[in-house]
Amino acid sequence: MSNTATLAGLDPTTLGDLLRVAGSPGFDRWQDQIRRTGGCAEPIHLTGWTLAKDKTTGQTRHHYSTEGEPGGRLRIACGNRRASRCPSCAYTYAGDTYHLIRAGLVGDRGKDIPATVRDHPRAFATLTAPSFGPVHNRPASGRCRCGTTHPDGDTLLGTALDPATYDYAGAVLFNNHAGELWQRFTNRLRRELAARAGLTQRDFTDRARLSFGKVAEFQKRGAIHFHAVIRVDGPDGPDSPPPAWATTAVLDDAIRAAAAHGYTSVSVPAAGEQPARTFRWGTQIDVRPIRAFDNGTDITEQAVASYVAKYATKAAETTGTLDRRIGELAELDRHHVPDHARRLIRACWDLDPLYPDRRLWAWAHMLGFRGHFSSKSRHYSTTLGAMRQVRADYRAAQEHTARGLDDREPDTVLVLAAWQYAGHGHTPGESALAAGIARSIQLNRETAREALADLHDEQEW
Repeated sequence: MSNTATLAGLDPTTLGDLLRVAGSPGFDRWQDQIRRTGGCAEPIHLTGWTLAKDKTTGQTRHHYSTEGEPGGRLRIACGNRRASRCPSCAYTYAGDTYHLIRAGLVGDRGKDIPATVRDHPRAFATLTAPSFGPVHNRPASGRCRCGTTHPDGDTLLGTALDPATYDYAGAVLFNNHAGELWQRFTNRLRRELAARAGLTQRDFTDRARLSFGKVAEFQKRGAIHFHAVIRVDGPDGPDSPPPAWATTAVLDDAIRAAAAHGYTSVSVPAAGEQPARTFRWGTQIDVRPIRAFDNGTDITEQAVASYVAKYATKAAETTGTLDRRIGELAELDRHHVPDHARRLIRACWDLDPLYPDRRLWAWAHMLGFRGHFSSKSRHYSTTLGAMRQVRADYRAAQEHTARGLDDREPDTVLVLAAWQYAGHGHTPGESALAAGIARSIQLNRETAREALADLHDEQEW
């Protein structure tokens, strides 16, 4: 048990339940199930069976039922991308995002992305939200407008200097329309690139293609902004070379122009006492070339992929809001939501009847944001679904080998199955044990990764 849980600091109820689970007859099998989920914090429980029969002979090749499992249930990973909900599944999601972004930067034949994409113009752009009022911050001078030098991690950072005048309604409406603003930006970027090449937009699509992968991040003030890897390909995507006029400098200039252009805006009509608004990107726009190796000035492919993966598992909970949908305002008191996040959530509540098609209250836990946290254009790289399918196929092949089915033609095996949802999550004791298993798996992963990095460095030397 010392390898799977730390007893110190557990409350009596959790400790008692932990001892009950550890002393149960099916404990070893329960541990095996949890290890297979990667130490998932909120596993899905299934009941059911599967049967594989030879169509020719009628012989049963394999039979499995959850009746023999601990509690009569099979536990599978929840797959939640939020680190606040399930660190284990979020780690897998972050890893997939890392490889997806990296493949679009360095190429990966296994993912149908040629290594020649390294020669395509590539930039890492950050587009931020406009101001909705002054907030506590750490400027270059070191002293905030409030007269204080805030230490790193100060809970005041990002909160309004004057809550009475801060535009909370504008902040959540901007978040709510940020996805549409991004779409306007990419449309304008194509036009800006075409203009710099002396082409019409139709001619541009015949000669070049814009590809991107992006991730959303919440600033401390609760406003969404986007980090994006933007790449120019030839007309057929990553397999075709970009035109000669498409350089990193041209891409940089076009990104800045597209972000600042008047077309790149979203108008929100007046409603009730709310005025009409036009949202644009903030003035803080950062564009950096992406280099294969560190030259001391620009960011590298590795750094970009790691950065995007880091934020792919985070959401608005980093600002103090909840990481799930809110049923009623009273939940804010029960969960001690801080004042700044509370005011943003309350703005969603107040604005919801004024803009019913925007579903602001349904997305109040996301401070109004309703878009995808990570997304990409069709030709940027592979998909998360394709990467998950590769893992599923690999595991299925392992299972076929273990069951003696790998020597059979697929058409000669009949597979029958029946599964039902039976709940999710852990008891308090199971949760403590699963957390210990997750930590052990994480340590093993980090050790293996460091060993591979050391081996790579030796080979490079």
